[in-house]
Amino acid sequence: MTNQQQQAMARHDDAVSHIATTVKAFHDRGEKFRIFHGSTNSTRKSALGRDPKKVVDTSQLNNVLHIDTEKLTALVEPNVPMDRLVEATLEHGLVPPVVMEFPGITVGGGYSGTSGESSSFRHGFFDRTLNRVELVLATGDVITCSETENADLFRGAAGAVGTFGVTTMVEIQLRKAAKYVETTYHPVSSTQEAIAKIKELADPAGDLDYVDGILFSPTSGAIITGRMTDTPTANTPTQRFSAASDPWFYLHVQDLLTTHKDPEQPYQEAIPLPEYLFRYDRGGFWVAAAAFAYFKHLVPFNAFTRWWLDDFMHTRMLYKALHGSGHTERMFVQDLALPYATAQDFIEYSDERLGIWPLWLCPLRQSAQPSMHPHDTSTGYHSQRQQTTGEEQMLNIGLWGEGPPARSDFIAANRDIERKLKELHGMRWLYAQTYHSASEFWDDFDRSWYDGLRKKYGAEGLPTVFEKVRASGDEMVAEGKNVGWAQWLGSMWPLPGLYGLTKAIQSRDYVAARSSTWKDWVPR
Repeated sequence: MTNQQQQAMARHDDAVSHIATTVKAFHDRGEKFRIFHGSTNSTRKSALGRDPKKVVDTSQLNNVLHIDTEKLTALVEPNVPMDRLVEATLEHGLVPPVVMEFPGITVGGGYSGTSGESSSFRHGFFDRTLNRVELVLATGDVITCSETENADLFRGAAGAVGTFGVTTMVEIQLRKAAKYVETTYHPVSSTQEAIAKIKELADPAGDLDYVDGILFSPTSGAIITGRMTDTPTANTPTQRFSAASDPWFYLHVQDLLTTHKDPEQPYQEAIPLPEYLFRYDRGGFWVAAAAFAYFKHLVPFNAFTRWWLDDFMHTRMLYKALHGSGHTERMFVQDLALPYATAQDFIEYSDERLGIWPLWLCPLRQSAQPSMHPHDTSTGYHSQRQQTTGEEQMLNIGLWGEGPPARSDFIAANRDIERKLKELHGMRWLYAQTYHSASEFWDDFDRSWYDGLRKKYGAEGLPTVFEKVRASGDEMVAEGKNVGWAQWLGSMWPLPGLYGLTKAIQSRDYVAARSSTWKDWVPR
């Protein structure tokens, strides 16, 4: 390491020591605490409220500490967001194997949450690309986890939403980057065709680096594949998605389907690598369209308004506005993992129950069980499921759109989706709230394994996964009881939306995905 890197590591060690001391004090007092990261890409509320006296602040852990170009690894603190990580690795011609599509998602969030992206059919969830993790346990002890050291915790804490301790550093695997992703759009005309096509193309033994898909309706969609290359096929046009004047990715795909409908002649274009990785940032896939729908009497949805309001259309700002407006309690923003065999049944059900389109499709390599990651629940825990190797695939379905406006109807719709998922051996990701009862929730996971691991590593004083993700305070609304005047006033259009917009502006929590490094990567 250089002298500068050694100084960075010394600062890191000092910060971790302070965090460990704070955590130990909570442990000694028998008090639960929450972690303040500085930002969030979760759509659920904190289970512990906002008591400033019960917070462990890790927001200063936001540095890329070291990149080893020989070992192809990076030492990274947990609050480094994806765009800054990619920017740092591209300086060395390297890129992480799995990069979350939203640039504000952090390294720590990728480990403690579930992060499966369009390269996860090959590499698995984000945590499968880590060599080791530094954790502060609930007791205040600082330990390192890897495949050879505390291996049970290394995999057990992945996807467990911070219920084993505080992540303070990770070592990420890197791979050689290329200038472009040669992207191919395969049109499909039915849900059945889409599922079959994505299963066919998501072959880990093939030469593709990325596979995902968008279904715009039951009869229209595209499966999208990407292959990294420095030299795209001759006469392949270049397309970008980061500037305000560029199209939103999903609208671009939708437009392509009007002129390239023949599945025997899929359309190809070359997208600069960093712009491909964050192609869904502007518009937040298509969730930002709901903001235009909310303000439809004030702001139309067209190319000019998307250009004019571009700073507000990046996912960092959208998350702040969503939380500030209270629309996390009205919007379905959920990822659902199902076996390929039942995915079509679920899509048909969600269309009938909610009518939400488009849908995102993403093939995922499962993690070995037991795990808190989504998995196929069709076999019992006490026999075959324990033998799952982690090579089997599932299909992730991104279900993002407006739910029923009445709170009781919204809760009922969530419960219906949960019941249907259970019937079809799937489950939702844990970044969103669950409306399950405790017994329903734990029926999907190996609770004896989870509780035993928490006991082994002294984490029993922390909230459980269920305590962190369960919805609370909904019974009063569901039963139709009266709410206070503040809640009533806050439900009146357009006050919640304007308040959310104000909170987003105040936070200034956005960074345009157009750094000089990225411009230098493939100049416009």
